[in-house]
Amino acid sequence: MTGLLIRQIGNGTGIRPMITIVDYGMGNLHSVLKAFEHIGAGARISSAVSAIASAEKVVLPGVGAFADAMEALGRMQLVEPLLKAIEQGKPFLGICLGMQLLFEVSYEDGEHPGLAAVAGEVRRFDFSDKGDKHNLKIPHMGWNTLDWQVEAPLLRGLEKGCFVYFVHSYYVICQDESVIATTTDYGGAFTSSIWRDNVYAVQFHPEKSQRAGLQMLKNFAEL
Repeated sequence: MTGLLIRQIGNGTGIRPMITIVDYGMGNLHSVLKAFEHIGAGARISSAVSAIASAEKVVLPGVGAFADAMEALGRMQLVEPLLKAIEQGKPFLGICLGMQLLFEVSYEDGEHPGLAAVAGEVRRFDFSDKGDKHNLKIPHMGWNTLDWQVEAPLLRGLEKGCFVYFVHSYYVICQDESVIATTTDYGGAFTSSIWRDNVYAVQFHPEKSQRAGLQMLKNFAEL
């Protein structure tokens, strides 16, 4: 199954869009597309294997359950093309659930294997041993700050401590802490973005994070 190209935008020059936003039925796709459109970056939404293969950059968004997402990627025969894009060195951006899918395993409603492009696991927030922090709400929803761990290209032009928008109940635990680009405090520090070579991923939603988020997408488009 190669899928269907849904929508495409460009810069008015007739040049094919260089960014493919992967549609596997579980993403906030049009918000991401509109954000790229706002910054003038050529992008398209597609579930086609050929669109991933021909893309210069790939974005894997996601909202929903980890197991359902992996089932959809497998059913649509998108796992191998996504991993191949990473192996080829194409700039790759995972957003929210799309970040979690890059890891080896998730413990959301059982134990489920991920794409295993990044070593580590996905766990649910648990504040039961946090004393006065036990009343923190799950999901972690709303605006929170980013604490720099490295000067990642995605963060260029941003102020340290800038606010971005989160909606999630699960977070990633990196086996190799050197890939952690930013952390965020919610009952303790958790990994809110990663960077390893051509792979970038964020737990928050840059398409909903106003100026800071648009700057990150611009940085990605200009890689």
